[in-house]
Amino acid sequence: MASPKVLCVPLLSLLAVLAAYWYHQVDDNSLQNRLDNVLSSLLRAEQKVGLDSHQPPRIAIGFGGCLDIIVDGVALLDEAGIEPSYNPIHHNYIETEAQLAESFAYFFPPGAASERYVSNETLFKKLVDTSKRLTEMRWALGGNAPVMANRLATEGCDVLLGGRLSPEEISVLSERITIAGEPINDPDIHLIMEYPTGAKWGKHMSRRANRYIVHSDSHNPMIDSLEDFKSQLQSFNPDLLVIGGLQMMDSFPFKSGQRESRLKAMQELLLSMDSKIGSHFEMASFVEQSLMKDLLEYVIPYSDSLGMNEQELPNLLSLIKGGNITVLSDPYPRVASILDQMRELYQLLRSQEHKEGQRSLTRLHVHTLAFQAMMVTKDSMWKNTMSATAKASLTANRHVCGSSQIDTRKAKLIMDDSFSVSREMGSQRIPFQESRPVSCWEEDNYEICLAPVLVCTEVFQTAGGGDNISAAGLVLQI
Repeated sequence: MASPKVLCVPLLSLLAVLAAYWYHQVDDNSLQNRLDNVLSSLLRAEQKVGLDSHQPPRIAIGFGGCLDIIVDGVALLDEAGIEPSYNPIHHNYIETEAQLAESFAYFFPPGAASERYVSNETLFKKLVDTSKRLTEMRWALGGNAPVMANRLATEGCDVLLGGRLSPEEISVLSERITIAGEPINDPDIHLIMEYPTGAKWGKHMSRRANRYIVHSDSHNPMIDSLEDFKSQLQSFNPDLLVIGGLQMMDSFPFKSGQRESRLKAMQELLLSMDSKIGSHFEMASFVEQSLMKDLLEYVIPYSDSLGMNEQELPNLLSLIKGGNITVLSDPYPRVASILDQMRELYQLLRSQEHKEGQRSLTRLHVHTLAFQAMMVTKDSMWKNTMSATAKASLTANRHVCGSSQIDTRKAKLIMDDSFSVSREMGSQRIPFQESRPVSCWEEDNYEICLAPVLVCTEVFQTAGGGDNISAAGLVLQI
């Protein structure tokens, strides 16, 4: 007969397994309830403000457009026979397969978004042809302006879009969009090399889902729809002007003085706008320092509002302070760090001596993987900051998961349970509340609102995320 001690050991093991299973189930249910509560609270915040369907916002946006080929980045490199590089180097533009491998190895491990011009047409054609052999390749509308335009139209706005587009691009635009620009038959193509969190390329592993974009544009760098766009602006009578897509000028082989000439034409457009009409500039992945300096002269001083991500914020801030471009920054920045950088950028841009026709920055929107942050000057033209921040947060999930309906079983929160409003010693900490997830407070002459993102765990697409988020955030503020 077995002793009581021998019988007791398996029984205790079984009880331990059952207890662990029960606690795991309770923990999972608690987490799911928390996500559901955050979602319902964000939806309530978003829905506090609606658009007037009888008098929808009118938004003019430029420039450019393209067709995106979206593929798995690692699968494309493997299919093209491009071996992993263990010599990560930042290249301003790509000429060879070796440079592509080095550049991808630079941005892939931290999961940082990047966009590079390929000066070698043969290499770019090889990549495009190779992508077409991949089973999971798909086409999509691309370019900052068309993507933002479609989001604005989806949200109920009437839109004037400046861009020279092909019949394929035009076919997927909303009927609420009017195009300013002569049509073309040979659209620029962007190759979107996506990858999920934990993806492996040789010995490299990505820390977060993101994308590496390569292009070899000919139309977009010239902003060749600008004149048609300008000629239709007055009759369109917009409530807001949005400028984006200027990163296509980065590292492009312009003739001497050609880029400056086009940016001066852009400056003239901005100067021609009534000061009562808001002007927003959407940042992007810029690497050419001289272009960034041109933007600080011809575009940014004429913008009331700026939109950017966690890579572009320190990039711009560093340049304004007299430093170099910071190509790679923390892909998971702390809230306090972002808020301090936003305050510094806001004060620096507002304190600069203003020439005739220039504007003071009154709105700053930074979108990160974990949270959305907006800074808006008190008593400025921008309204409903809390609801706009909530909408931007929800749009991040909707776009990346590829569904207008948010499923919290495919989401997670990566923002901390509380955050400090600054890195300075003794700064206030704000606790995260499920029932009121959007935190807003006033400082100096501005208001700050911050909302957590329900981060999509089953990624459909990261490319175009910033454009969709920024556009959605603007809708409720004009």
